[in-house]
Amino acid sequence: MNIPNFLSFVRIFSVPVFIWMVLNHHHSWALILFITAAFTDALDGFLAKKLNQITEIGKFLDPIADKVLLISSFVTLTINGLIPLWITLIVVTRDMVIIIGAVVFQVLTGTLRIEPLSISKINTLLQILFIIVVLYGDLFVQPSWIFSVILSMVTVTTILSGVSYILIWTRKAVEIELK
Repeated sequence: MNIPNFLSFVRIFSVPVFIWMVLNHHHSWALILFITAAFTDALDGFLAKKLNQITEIGKFLDPIADKVLLISSFVTLTINGLIPLWITLIVVTRDMVIIIGAVVFQVLTGTLRIEPLSISKINTLLQILFIIVVLYGDLFVQPSWIFSVILSMVTVTTILSGVSYILIWTRKAVEIELK
């Protein structure tokens, strides 16, 4: 196992600990763990490229680790009343649409190549920042506008990202069908 894939596994295995910390109101430790897990997301991609250790399993493992961490964070923080249910439903629905769309596209065309869109990368970054803002805001006083602005940005990029994947896969499926 290479270092980037190991870091993705670390991110996945940090999720139950994060959930436990949030549900037991250890938000300062949850914040530290989340920031560390988010850092492994950036680090594994950087190392994979820098060390020329991009693998097929890593191409699937990294986004799965991201989704597991982010969806678990949104759901857990919603359960604790720190995030509105509606944004969690948008985030989870977008990810379900992408997963189901990818499976359907693969079944219909046999040509799925997972390449994250720029808007999706921006969305992931904003979701990570949102979770950090939420946990930080539960521990320390911060202006309420910060939460509102990042929430709005997450909402817009989540919807745009989901719609973008649907449009791209639909266009590609039509092009393949017409050939």
